[in-house]
Amino acid sequence: MKLSTMNRVLAAVLALGMTAALAGCGSTASSEATAESAATEETAASSATEETAEVDESAYDYLADFSFSQAYDDNGYLKDVTALDYVTLPDDYADITIDADLGQVTDEDISNYIDQTVLSSYATDEKVTDRAAADGDTVNIDYVGSVDGVEFNGGNTQGNGADLTLGSHSYIDDFEDQIVGHMPGESFDVTVTFPEDYGNEDLNGKEAVFKTTLNYIKESKNPDLTDDWVASNLGETMNLNTIDELNDFVKNTMLYDQQASTVYSALHDKVSFAKELPQSVLDYYRDVVLYRVYSYAKNYGTTMTTLLKSGVLGTSYDSIDAYLEDIQGSLNTITEQALLMQAIAEKQGLVCDTALMNQDFGKFYGTTDPSAYISSYGENYIKMNVLQSEVMQGLIDNVKYK
Repeated sequence: MKLSTMNRVLAAVLALGMTAALAGCGSTASSEATAESAATEETAASSATEETAEVDESAYDYLADFSFSQAYDDNGYLKDVTALDYVTLPDDYADITIDADLGQVTDEDISNYIDQTVLSSYATDEKVTDRAAADGDTVNIDYVGSVDGVEFNGGNTQGNGADLTLGSHSYIDDFEDQIVGHMPGESFDVTVTFPEDYGNEDLNGKEAVFKTTLNYIKESKNPDLTDDWVASNLGETMNLNTIDELNDFVKNTMLYDQQASTVYSALHDKVSFAKELPQSVLDYYRDVVLYRVYSYAKNYGTTMTTLLKSGVLGTSYDSIDAYLEDIQGSLNTITEQALLMQAIAEKQGLVCDTALMNQDFGKFYGTTDPSAYISSYGENYIKMNVLQSEVMQGLIDNVKYK
């Protein structure tokens, strides 16, 4: 059984931490939607808000006060739960052997990671206008779309420009192919046919013409990696001041990511769990998942049931109960993970107080300042994540390789 990412919301924060903390003042994402993605998003939002069926969801009103930290105490442990009551650890639980390749990170791997994940976040954009657009280029375009000579909603960039990577298939049909070969400054027609099931009755199956202007080709240039650059951009947020320190941090991060799932799988196979898991923990993780649905519904101005029926979260469900039934297996898995990691912490006498959280947060999550994450998740939830990361790091440090 692989390490579940559901329990570590901050596993996403690890990526976020590396990209956000390492990205710092890097370029922000473009806010312009593509013609297709904008229409798709609008369709999904509409389908989630147009239904008006009366459903009594008052039983879930308590989610308005949900906190990610509500299940954890000041040491990062599940409140009123002794994990060792539910998890049996064999004496050799930490005796784990994994493939030797998982313990290897080359200098080239580290360099590529820094180029693609760190430096690219600080890249500056250059506007290229002296060559034709090619497949794989990111271009900036303006367009006005029409069907039978009549403009339609969502098909006009309003002169604001939209970035598009040619070959990404972000736009419908062969829209992107028709841009390849044109020079910046050119205006031309792009003719496409909307899919029959596009989701908009006015556009389904219709031929559309986009009067398009290729403004420029956008090329990103990474900054040069020097000790001064590291200190200036990563010194304050991550306490990294030299290339060597950055290399070490990236190496440790990559090794952790490469080995954690395999180590957890081997560990899970060694232990046994009580037939009945603590209901308070199962209920908490149910609420973690429901809170996502609740929050989406509030953002869309609709009900949880309507949102689930719309499929906007990826799969369509007829009711909240149907959704909960479908994810029950995942809730059991995530509960087992939480109990297993805490059981090892209990066995080893490990806790995560505020001092340890502040000391070690940067080691795992890409920034030495946890305040933004505490604001979103609460301090005790962050403590739990640091504690679980410490437990996993200890297991990784003691693995054997074959």
